[in-house]
Amino acid sequence: MPEEASLSRSRITRLLAEGAVSRAGLAITDAKARVAEGEVYKIAVPEAAETHTRPEDIPLTVVYEDADLIVIDKPAGMVVHPAPGSPGQTLVNALLHHAGDSLSGIGGERRPGIVHRIDKDTSGLLVVAKTDRAHHALARQFEKHTAERRYLALCHGVPDAADPRLHGVRGTSFEPGGVLKITTQLARHRTDRQRQAVTFDGGRHAVTRVKVLETFGKPPALALVECRLETGRTHQIRVHLAHAGHGLVGDPVYGGRRKPSVAALGGAGAAAVTAFPRQALHAATLGFLHPVSGERLSFDSPLPADFQTLIEVVGRQSS
Repeated sequence: MPEEASLSRSRITRLLAEGAVSRAGLAITDAKARVAEGEVYKIAVPEAAETHTRPEDIPLTVVYEDADLIVIDKPAGMVVHPAPGSPGQTLVNALLHHAGDSLSGIGGERRPGIVHRIDKDTSGLLVVAKTDRAHHALARQFEKHTAERRYLALCHGVPDAADPRLHGVRGTSFEPGGVLKITTQLARHRTDRQRQAVTFDGGRHAVTRVKVLETFGKPPALALVECRLETGRTHQIRVHLAHAGHGLVGDPVYGGRRKPSVAALGGAGAAAVTAFPRQALHAATLGFLHPVSGERLSFDSPLPADFQTLIEVVGRQSS
C-alpha cells in the first residue's frame, strides 16, 4: 500500500469484507487469500461516512489549527469522547461543530481523530487529527514516546530524595537533580474496573518522572510538581503519585482521605485544599513533529483559574 493512502490494517480488513478490494475485476473478500508477484489489486475507498455523533455548539479554546490537526486547551469537566455515561457535551461533539467541514475522514468516518486523551477533570492541551494521514503519524509518535508531555500537579507531601520512606517504595528511584522516577506496570484494578492499579506482574509498562517546583506550608505539606511522561497510560500520573504516597490534591479516586494540615497551611489554605473539586492536574506542555511538514511544534498552557487560585491561597502561609 502506498504510505500516502494512510489505510490501517483494520481499515483494509473492513474494506475486504465490504467487497471494496478486487483483482482483475473480481472482488477479494478473504484476507488470507494468497497473492502472487505481479498481481494488481484495486481498492475502492468510499467517501467518508457521516458519524452518528452529533455536532454541538460548545465553545473551544483553539491553540493551533491547520488542515491536518487541531490543538485544544481543554477545560476541566469536559469528557473527550462520547461514552455510555457521557453521550454528549464532549470534546468530539464540539470538534464536529467547529471543524466538521474540514474533516476528511478517520477510519472511514467523518470525525476527529483522537490521538491521546486526558481525564475529564484534568485540564490542558491535547492534539486531534483531522485526516487519516495525520492520525497515523501522530499516533506513531505517541506509541514511540517521542511526543513531549509535561503536566503540573499539586500533591500531598513533598517527594524528596532525603525521605527514607520513598527509598523503600518499590518502583521508585531518584535521578540527578532530585527527580523522582516511578517505574511500574499498570493494569485494571481487580475489583473496580474503573480504576487502574500498580502491579509488578503483568500489566503495561509505565514510567513517570516527577520534579518538585515549589513547596507550600510551614512545614511543607504540599508540592507543585512537574510530571513528564515516558509512557502514557490511563490515569498514569494519578496512580503513580498515589503509589509513591503523594496523591494529588482533589483526586476523588486515588487521592485517599488525606486531610490537609491546618497547622502547616493555615485555616484558609487547608479549607481551599479540602474544597478543591477535582484532581489538581494540568497538561501544561505538548510537543510533537507536525505529521506532514515534519516541523517541531510545541505549545504551553497556563494554569487554569481554579488551579491558580488554589496555588495562591496555599502559598500565603508559606510567604
